[in-house]
Amino acid sequence: MTVWDDLVGQDRVQEQLAAAARDADALVTAAGVGEQVPPGSKMTHAWLFTGPPGSGRSTAARAFAAALQCTSPDRALGGAPGCGFCDGCHTSLIGTHADVEVVRTDLLSIGVKETRELVRRAQLSPAVGRWQVIVLEDADRLTEGAGNVLLKAVEEPAPRTVWLLCAPSLEDVLPTIRSRCRHLTLRTPPVDAVADVLIRRDGIDPERAASAARATQGHIDRARRLATDERARSRRAAVLKLPLRVEDIGGCLKAAQELIDTATDDAKQVSEEVDAKETEEMKAALGAAAGGRLPRGTAGVMKELEDRQKRRKTRTQRDSLDLALTDLTGFYRDVLAIQLGSRIALANTDAEDALDQVARSSTPERTLRRIEAVIACRRALDRNVAPLLAVEAMTMALRAG
Repeated sequence: MTVWDDLVGQDRVQEQLAAAARDADALVTAAGVGEQVPPGSKMTHAWLFTGPPGSGRSTAARAFAAALQCTSPDRALGGAPGCGFCDGCHTSLIGTHADVEVVRTDLLSIGVKETRELVRRAQLSPAVGRWQVIVLEDADRLTEGAGNVLLKAVEEPAPRTVWLLCAPSLEDVLPTIRSRCRHLTLRTPPVDAVADVLIRRDGIDPERAASAARATQGHIDRARRLATDERARSRRAAVLKLPLRVEDIGGCLKAAQELIDTATDDAKQVSEEVDAKETEEMKAALGAAAGGRLPRGTAGVMKELEDRQKRRKTRTQRDSLDLALTDLTGFYRDVLAIQLGSRIALANTDAEDALDQVARSSTPERTLRRIEAVIACRRALDRNVAPLLAVEAMTMALRAG
């Protein structure tokens, strides 16, 4: 098992990263014996991984980080870095390597303060590994100020530091940053490849794995969750019934409220346990006795923690809503395929009756307008429009067609 095994359906990207890892290994070796850096190296100090959700951007970045830290003795015999078994590979993949910093956020954005800390770390030499690697999984969530802070570090990197940035598209990253990165575009993995991974790695029943992969159209993480979580399947089934419930204004408003309530419940369930643990740990760190009062001067710290937890809950709610809207877009995509007589495989084969009913009662033009309404709702949520208002506007547009 190599570090690339989790990278599904990305052969071209894998080849480029493997070649860069070989050159990186040669660079470190050459530097160790005082030789000059060979010309034409495929290795560079900053990379930008882009691709649709579920394509494996962060997986590719982590695999590359592991390959850069590979210490397998087979390298001396011509073996490629990224064996997956050595200490460098193993600790990088599980997140415990001292020189691999993986940054992700469960908040709405990454601010200047957090970015400055990353830049400070990027100036350090590797402690135990071959490279200092910083994986920024949510580069699209950098605020403008944070992006400007990061720019200087990417523009003038330390000799043994590598930045690996991940974002959905080039447009989600500041032009000044993306112009200084080597760009790799990942594609949506084939449905069959995703199903094979679920069967082989997660031991999921082949029929359920195929259904989940087809329903999520190649999104690996969503497919795994759909195949293993009964609640996720129930929520998706409820979303796919929404197009049949918007026949009148009352139905539109009720469906919108239920969608918001479900997303709120999801966010509450996810955050409650984490929030309670974080709060107790913070109180203990501040010196509060069990069940006792906090020391003086610590109220500000607790208030900052509460604010961060509220922002995380908002992000979780919006992520849940976005997942529902993605399923809804897939539903109308199937409706359009039926209306146009397309031969493409349907994603929602478990809702064929509803698909046929909606397809017969409308036209392709109306279906396209409904898809546009769902997309408009997602954009409104990105602009911080009140979720209930955005979803109500969408359901009314779905009714009008």
